[in-house]
Amino acid sequence: MANLRRKGGLGKNPQRAEARAAQRAEARAAQRAEIDPDWNCPWPLDWQRHYKVLADLVDADGHLPDIQPGVLFDGDDLGKWLARMQESSTWAQLSEEQQQRLTTLGIKPLEAPSPAPGAPRTAKGPTKAQQAFQRGLAALTQWIEREGQRPVPRKAVVTLPDGTETKLGIWYSNTKARRDRLDDDQLAALAALGIDWA
Repeated sequence: MANLRRKGGLGKNPQRAEARAAQRAEARAAQRAEIDPDWNCPWPLDWQRHYKVLADLVDADGHLPDIQPGVLFDGDDLGKWLARMQESSTWAQLSEEQQQRLTTLGIKPLEAPSPAPGAPRTAKGPTKAQQAFQRGLAALTQWIEREGQRPVPRKAVVTLPDGTETKLGIWYSNTKARRDRLDDDQLAALAALGIDWA
């Protein structure tokens, strides 16, 4: 399946190929779409796998049961993944179709907590450092969804859904080295992703 998902994995490129080869590639794609329309989804396969488990639960019970972090299915922590999807920062990075699919299951983003009274710079918005942390956190979330809890190499670069490239490896090692300067919300966000030093 991984080979078939590759560009040109079904056969010749329909626009540059001879008619028979192009028809064969189209027929193969149609056969796979008949079995599962999401056989070559545009988002990470880990995301699709978690979503499919939740969709099957809704199909079986008519509603999504309460799934807390720590609830495992085939070794995957469904509750942790679900909680992460409901975070407003993660929700904002999902495509419109992903958001729509989760909403259909009854999953909606949690409202961000209102800022504490007297919090600095609330009128002007987040500082550049806070924005950089959020970009790094978004990249780390994407990394964990794709790679699991594998260590982040220093040279790792992640492209966010908006096209921004983030040097995740450098951000991660700098954040770890300066963890004593992180606020409680930042540490909690990292801990929710399973980062043990947070």
